[in-house]
Amino acid sequence: MSISPAGSGPAPCRFAHYFVICGIDTETGLEPDELSGEDFEESPLNRTFKSKVLAHYPENIDWNPFDQDAVNMLCMPRGLSFRTQSDAREPQFHSFLMLREDGVRSYGFVHTFYEQVRSERIRAAMQTLQQMHQAESASSSSSSSSSSSMDSLASSLDEVAPPAGSLPYDATRDALYVSKAICLIVPLPFLHACRRFLSQLHQAVTGPTPPPLPLESYIHNLLYEVPLPAPGRSLKFHAVYEPIVCQRPGPDELPLAAFPLGVAFGLLGVENLVQVFTCALLEMQILLYSQDYQHLVTVAEGITTLLFPFQWQHVYLPILPASLCHLLDAPVPYLMGLQRKEGASRCKLELPQEANLCFVDIDNHYVELPEDFPQFPNKAEFIQELTDVLQSFGVPPEGGTPTSSVPSPAPGHLRSLALRELVEDGRNGNLGGEALAVLEQLQALALRTGVTVETLGQGGSGGRASGEEEELELRDAQLNVQLREVFSSRFITMFADYEAFIMHTAGDMETWLTNRELIHNFDKSSFLCDQPAPCLPFLSRFIETQMFASFIDSKIMSQWEEKDQLLSVFDTRVEKFRLYNARRPNPRSSHYQRCTNLRESALAIEQRLLKIDHTAIHPHLLDMRIGQGRYEHGFLPTLQADVVQSLSCSSAQEGHTKQQPELQGFDSGLKEKYIQEARSLGKTFRQPKLSDLSPAMIAQTSWRFVEGLLKECRMKTKRMLVDRVGWEAVELGREAVELGHGDVSIAGLEENTLIASLCDLLERIWSHGLQVKQGKSALWSHLLQYQVREENVEPQAISPGETSPPAAGENSLRSPVSNSQEKRKSQTMPVLGVSLTQDIRHIQRISEIKTGVSQARAWIRLSLEKKLLSQHLRELLCDQGLTKKLYKSYAFLCCEEEKEQFLFHLLSLNAMDYFCFTSAFNTIVVPYRAIIIPIKKLSNAMTTANPWVCVSGDLGDSGIMQIPKNVLEMTFECQNLGRLSTLQLGHDNSGLLAKWLVDCVVVRNEITGHTYRFPCGRWLGKSVDDGSLERLLIGELVAPRGEEEEGKPCRTPPLQRSPTQPQRIGIPTLTARANKPNGAQIQEAVGEAVNNIVKHFHRSDKERSSLAPLLCGENGLVSGLEQFFHHGFRSTRIFHKSAFIWDFVEKAMAYLDSADQMGDLQEAPKPLGLTCETFCRYVTAINTSPRTIGKDGKFQLLVCLGARDRLLPQWIPLLVECPPVQRMYEENALLRDRSAVTSLISVLQALHHFHITLETSFVRDIDL
Repeated sequence: MSISPAGSGPAPCRFAHYFVICGIDTETGLEPDELSGEDFEESPLNRTFKSKVLAHYPENIDWNPFDQDAVNMLCMPRGLSFRTQSDAREPQFHSFLMLREDGVRSYGFVHTFYEQVRSERIRAAMQTLQQMHQAESASSSSSSSSSSSMDSLASSLDEVAPPAGSLPYDATRDALYVSKAICLIVPLPFLHACRRFLSQLHQAVTGPTPPPLPLESYIHNLLYEVPLPAPGRSLKFHAVYEPIVCQRPGPDELPLAAFPLGVAFGLLGVENLVQVFTCALLEMQILLYSQDYQHLVTVAEGITTLLFPFQWQHVYLPILPASLCHLLDAPVPYLMGLQRKEGASRCKLELPQEANLCFVDIDNHYVELPEDFPQFPNKAEFIQELTDVLQSFGVPPEGGTPTSSVPSPAPGHLRSLALRELVEDGRNGNLGGEALAVLEQLQALALRTGVTVETLGQGGSGGRASGEEEELELRDAQLNVQLREVFSSRFITMFADYEAFIMHTAGDMETWLTNRELIHNFDKSSFLCDQPAPCLPFLSRFIETQMFASFIDSKIMSQWEEKDQLLSVFDTRVEKFRLYNARRPNPRSSHYQRCTNLRESALAIEQRLLKIDHTAIHPHLLDMRIGQGRYEHGFLPTLQADVVQSLSCSSAQEGHTKQQPELQGFDSGLKEKYIQEARSLGKTFRQPKLSDLSPAMIAQTSWRFVEGLLKECRMKTKRMLVDRVGWEAVELGREAVELGHGDVSIAGLEENTLIASLCDLLERIWSHGLQVKQGKSALWSHLLQYQVREENVEPQAISPGETSPPAAGENSLRSPVSNSQEKRKSQTMPVLGVSLTQDIRHIQRISEIKTGVSQARAWIRLSLEKKLLSQHLRELLCDQGLTKKLYKSYAFLCCEEEKEQFLFHLLSLNAMDYFCFTSAFNTIVVPYRAIIIPIKKLSNAMTTANPWVCVSGDLGDSGIMQIPKNVLEMTFECQNLGRLSTLQLGHDNSGLLAKWLVDCVVVRNEITGHTYRFPCGRWLGKSVDDGSLERLLIGELVAPRGEEEEGKPCRTPPLQRSPTQPQRIGIPTLTARANKPNGAQIQEAVGEAVNNIVKHFHRSDKERSSLAPLLCGENGLVSGLEQFFHHGFRSTRIFHKSAFIWDFVEKAMAYLDSADQMGDLQEAPKPLGLTCETFCRYVTAINTSPRTIGKDGKFQLLVCLGARDRLLPQWIPLLVECPPVQRMYEENALLRDRSAVTSLISVLQALHHFHITLETSFVRDIDL
């Protein structure tokens, strides 16, 4: 151990930077604190008044200037408070944190006590205020409510019940007390040490006897003679009565965090704290609410401490002074603490924005979480591990613990506290020769008898209390580090391979900083593909946060400069984790791995506290004049500034250039400035200035909010466009990639994450600068008020009973058109008008969406899917009268130029096709409109039969719905079908004119406006075409029409032609074609069809469309095989009738069935016999099905079933060897070319690797 010489420690290496006294200025008297929004109808004793910094030492430090306004505001956040002798006047302790814009932190620790007012001027002023209040109370009426959301917030903070039994102040009867605060400002959070020092200082003032030395000696000693402990070392220094010990973690340990996590867990409980922690990771707005300032700081610091290795990047005010309540209006992520007045309730607290707010009521152990909240990975196992750690220290995991510290265990490690202090003093040279001899005797006696020497030093009780307190501090520190190790272990497991996904795209730091917005630093898609599926909802959102971006930035910057300390500790632990898990087959599995170094981490702290490395010099008499430092019981004396500031400020400035390595990381403002300016997420606003509350500064702060929101919008829309193009590029390039490589199944999850982020941004924009808050969602409230103005209808008038659709899953024809409408004229789909109010009504009618926040997000998704988001918002904001009524002048929506740029950025999203509404709300009931378009020129536009239709999509089907006769247009409602894929159309063949020639069917989703065209071009009739009474039609999405095309018939653009079935009415039509494909082209078409199916299964689930077009559409597998089987098929001149492939299949089946019965196949190999049996069974099942499909439909069904059951390659050889082949095919037919058949079998075998699932419309009534 060593002793630091007096006055030798430069400022950055000193334990404390400033000692501050705050209280009432008797010269200026009582000044009402107008900035705190006080209600002057309160009793004067319940009001707050302006406090001032009465003194601070030293005067200033150049590299860390004293911010007088900020310190005063945080020492006394609600100003001065008064008490009488009948009121409780217990001293209070709280902490605060000051975070400069360059990231430098300073911690403040405040001891607040009440001191009797001796100024007659102050007592007289209080008496006058009391008399005025009594006179006004007798005649005043209740005040009117405020019109501003921020004003209502301020009033709700002040609407509290007066303390029970409080009496008016009477100067002739009562003694008046006023709050005063003493504060230490230090560079590191040595909470316990500072609290004990301030407490002893206060005891010296209020004690019955004077302290051993003047108070100036102790303050001077702490400010200038006590050094900052070196990393990995412990330090002991002396306060007024007892020594104080503190320790600092080593460079390879977790950084110092002295705020007791046991208290934070005890206040909230494990479940709640993990939820709040998750909100912090996702950078949501977090508001802590408690009557106790220290509880606010303890929970806030606990949460940010647990973020290691990440750091909170946004507004951070664990104590929000009353004068800064306007910051709750900030449209950025924040973590703030709001004091709750005694008697106040949550229901009266009106906050400016709550759509993305996590509200934490600490006193009532209650947490309100935002909607659409993903859970932390392995949450149940994680909570159980935390519970085990807490229970091992005696902390109940369910929360609600009123204690302020961890319960004290039986005396253990620190029993011999007094003896140990004597031993350390002997080693430090603080004991003389006689004392050393006594010490040796005491040690020998303790060794022989085993008696602890707790009662030495201060007469028994004092030493015992000190020992118990140090025991509690040790256990607090051990619990802290063990809990933090559990959290750190989770991040180490999640990001063990994060370095492999970092993209180093710049050769030097200057290039990287210059192009920061234009490049991606982290391969997010590949990283997510490598994670367990249960972790994806959380991780996909977390890697989009600013704290993760900053973490990756630090990693990239470390290749050009010294690595950040947090990053260095994390990388070391990751390396050890990977080394330990190197032999495990899958270290990234979803199996939960518990933390393994809890004991070692706790042992390191215990060893440092048991063996003190450094003892500071004792307080001593200073060079003071006679009469200075007088003691007056109960009153903090006026300190002698010339004595306390004996060191000049120049020494502090000199010390700034001699920083120890452990503090060099704090002085990184320039680098931080460049990184913050270059960051791509647009969150340029980090920390407000507390020292300037002028109107100009508040306006500048609001303007910075506006700029940040606009930049964030630009970056989010750009990211959505770039990523979507990137996903499509991956899909297009899939052919050149080995199958299974570079899985992109994560694309849909990333898209959903980005859309949710856009919804959050829009909510924050609409919450900025609100005049009156009318719901949790400011956007939805604005939409409803616009709807009222446009329709002159109250939103409540839309009763769910009047407009609610049928129950989910009730697939039926709900609203067929009335008979008065003539459907023979309906050859085009009626225009679906673009209406903002109509889309609002669509959302209101969805009974599953209940809250305003959910309704706003659903409306955003619907508008985005309809490519109307920018247009709708422009229409909404064009009502300037409504906008000015709802918003203050500084709001984002009132800044015309920024608003135009914002709408322009949203307009760029129209370049992409989104199905974010359709896929998100898959259980709602959706209205559809269908139009059947016949071929009129062949006269049979209508049929006398009874037609029916069944529509299918990727989420289900509508079921069979009967179509009224002579009706070509119908509407129906059913559960959301998703993206439509197939449509079955048929009739019962009744009546004289039953046959029906249909061109196509068009179906439109009446909510999203998506229109699908189902081409047919075939007859439905028993005695025409292939005799089919029902057709399976394959649908395609029709591109949206422009405004100039609204009145034209629905047509399909050339580039989006439907996979139509050829208009075949028998073989003669096919053989008459001039552009008949040759054998090579047919083989290529089959190969391409199979290749498209293979690529389909390597797409993401989100991007994967229906399989039906690839099987039965144009250029699909069925079409390719039809061409293969039609090649060389003999013409009708030989057979004298139209022939179909199914005729050949039936003849082949008849031959194989007869051969099997004759026993000809008994000698064949067993697999061939089983294949023959299977083929005959499938053909028979199709022929005997009650469905009235034609011959082409039967062949289509056989191919689909064979592909599903991996039987096509086995059936082809059977058909080739059947005698009907020679009779029905030319010699040059592909089916008689062995090499072509072998090639076909090889191509079809590629489908064996995939599980093909057929829609219900394919296999209905087929028992296979």
